[in-house]
Amino acid sequence: MRQTVLQTKELTVSFGGLKALNGLDFQLYEGEFLGLIGPNGSGKTTFFNALTGIYRPAAGSVLLHGNDITGAPPTKIYAYGITRTFQRLRLATSLSVLDNLIIGNQRNLNLGLWHNIFNRKSFKRRLQEQIQIAEELLSRFSRDLAVHLFKPVSSLSMIDRRRVEVCRALISEPKILLLDEPSAGMTPDETRALMDELQDWRAQYPTLSIILIEHEMELINKVSDRCVVLNYGEKIAEGRYSEVSNEPGVRAAYLGED
Repeated sequence: MRQTVLQTKELTVSFGGLKALNGLDFQLYEGEFLGLIGPNGSGKTTFFNALTGIYRPAAGSVLLHGNDITGAPPTKIYAYGITRTFQRLRLATSLSVLDNLIIGNQRNLNLGLWHNIFNRKSFKRRLQEQIQIAEELLSRFSRDLAVHLFKPVSSLSMIDRRRVEVCRALISEPKILLLDEPSAGMTPDETRALMDELQDWRAQYPTLSIILIEHEMELINKVSDRCVVLNYGEKIAEGRYSEVSNEPGVRAAYLGED
């Protein structure tokens, strides 16, 4: 029997009189690659924001391994093992690839000012450890990216920037990875390459659960174990892509068919 790692019950997010999520019941299983689909404005990114503490739910609950984390701030959500990427890249482009990855691993660092001023040996040792962790991560995820460790992100191609953002989310060894339209700004070939790398990573870490927001249906069909379809903040279908894509309600909402 599959273990539920994340669950929402009657999750509701409101903006004034508008319910961006309306009583959403949702489950994610350990090791699952779940596709979250629906038309623009259906509540997909709002759902991510509610899970990660950016939005506070108006009602309902979020459970991680059965523990209620509803309304926890983003720093707590990160510490609990939920990380994410964004549709619009949130990288510090003037900093190096290494710097951006270290930002993603802050929970494993001692960031105290006095510690780092007066304990220089410890600081240097931890820095070398972080460099090694970053190099190993990039080598496992994308060997082409590993050679750019000390280069500024601004010098990288779009696919390499996406790789950096994904690796920044992975470096803290999360339990759940949320991917918000990682194909945005990339060519179809680049998108396929990134998804292949994600699937290779998943094979190495089979307990990692992934939720993918994506408009490329061919991609969802290829990588997802199961899909959840949202429309107007409500779940209208769930199941394998081959099943939900043929449901009349989904075709009407997402594909524009009557």
